[in-house]
This record gives sequence, structure tokens and C-alpha cells, in this order.
Amino acid sequence: MTPEDRAQRSAAAMWENDHAARWAGMQIDQVGEGHAALSLTVEPHHCNGHSICHGGVTFMLADTAFAYACNSRNQSTVAQHNLISFLAPGRLGDRLTATATEISQTGRSGIYDVKVTTQEGQVIAEFRGISRAIKGQLFDEDGL
Repeated sequence: MTPEDRAQRSAAAMWENDHAARWAGMQIDQVGEGHAALSLTVEPHHCNGHSICHGGVTFMLADTAFAYACNSRNQSTVAQHNLISFLAPGRLGDRLTATATEISQTGRSGIYDVKVTTQEGQVIAEFRGISRAIKGQLFDEDGL
């Protein structure tokens, strides 16, 4: 199995149970070994009292892209900690894309950077996630 095939199978296995991402209206745009891109369109239910995209929604999108990137090797992996900086607001109707890129993966720990951009390419948030591999896999590779 190629690394790209493994990443695709891992994403499909995660997506099957990822009720939160589907509930929020996310879609997977791209996934490969150590990287992923997910997007969503800002709807009225994503907006806060300032009529802009709630920071928690932006964080959720970034965190989900991070999750798909760090689980792309079919090793169950969770967030150990993360940090987000909001640079500009997302607005109603914006198509937000979170693109996660692996910076380092050593042993059980990984570092991932995620940029959240609008459809015009404006960066509205920068996220850094630190991952930790745990026991288990997303799908059984031995049964192929």
C-alpha cells in the first residue's frame, strides 16, 4: 500500500465516525501522508453575536484538518496540545479552508501547522498542533 493510499483509507475510516465535522458542514478537500485540507462555508449558525464566524468554529476546522493530517499513517493519534492565533474574522458566506502541514514527526510525537484561509486566500488564523500517537489503528491493514 502506498503512503497516499494509506492516507486516503485512514481519512475514510475517520470520516465514517466523524459526526462533529459532518454536523459542522465540513468536507475533506485533500488528504495525503502528513497533510490534509478541509473546508466549510460559514452559515448563519456558525456566526457569533458580532455577526462573524465564531472563533470556536474556526478552531474546530483547523483542529479537524490537523487530525486528518496526523492520522494519515493509520496510527491512532490525538492532540496533545495546540494554539491558535486569530488574524482576521471569517464572515457569513466565506468558504474557509484549513490546510494542515506536518512540520516534524518523530517517534510518537508530531508538530503540525494549519493555515485557515478564505476563498480569496486571506489567512484568518494560524494554528499549531502537537500530536501524540496512541495504541490502535484506524483500519486493519493485515486484512487487505
